[in-house]
Amino acid sequence: MCARFSIIGDAVSIQQTFPRVELPVEAFSPRYNIAPSQPIAVIPNDGRNKLDFFIWGLIPSWAKDPKIGYKMINARGETLGEKPSFRAAYKRRRCLILADGFYEWIKMPGEKTKTPHFIHLKTKEAFAFAGLWETWWAPDGSELKTATIITTEPNPLISKLHNRMPVILKKEDHELWLSQEEKKPVDLQHLLTAYPENEMAYYPVSTLVNSPYNDVIDCITPA
Repeated sequence: MCARFSIIGDAVSIQQTFPRVELPVEAFSPRYNIAPSQPIAVIPNDGRNKLDFFIWGLIPSWAKDPKIGYKMINARGETLGEKPSFRAAYKRRRCLILADGFYEWIKMPGEKTKTPHFIHLKTKEAFAFAGLWETWWAPDGSELKTATIITTEPNPLISKLHNRMPVILKKEDHELWLSQEEKKPVDLQHLLTAYPENEMAYYPVSTLVNSPYNDVIDCITPA
C-alpha cells in the first residue's frame, strides 16, 4: 500500500527527470506529506504531455458517490484487467504520478507504536508511480479528475516494511505507459513489477508524518 508520499524537488530538477513534459513552474512547491484526497502531480496520457493536478483517490465515471475515492487510492497491479473499477482506465487512461519518496510504517522492537520510514531512490531524484486516472461528473455538472497509484509485490528491501509497494516505472517505460492507444493487459503487465532494490534506500522519520496536517520538511528528516 502507498498512503503517503512526497514531491519536494524544484521545477528545474524535476524538468531534468521529465524533459519532454511541459511543467507549470509557478505551480510547484515542496510537498513533504501528500495524503489521500489531496491534489497530486499527474501526467495523463491525454496527448498534451503536460503536467496537471488531479485528486488522489480514483472515482470511476459510473460512480454515484464520490466518497468511493477514499477506498481507491491504490490499485493492485495483478488484477487491473479484472476489476470493474480499474479495467477501463487500465486500457485507456493511464498516467504518471510524480514523486521522490514515499512512506511505510513498521513496529520496531521495544516500541508500542509503528515507526514511519521514508523510502527514496539512492540518487534522490524524482520518479514516477504508475497510475490510472478518470473523469467524474458531479450532479451539478462540475468535473473532477482523479487518480490512483498502482501497487505490486515488494522487492526484498521494501518487504521488510510492507507486503506491497507502489510501481515505480523506469524512464524508458514512460512512453509506453503514456500511449494514447488502447492497450490490453498483456501489453503492459510486464511493467508492473517491483523497482530494483539496489537502487532504493529508506530510513526512519518522525511520527509527524502520521498527521496529514503536517506538511513540513521535518517529515523527511531522519529520526
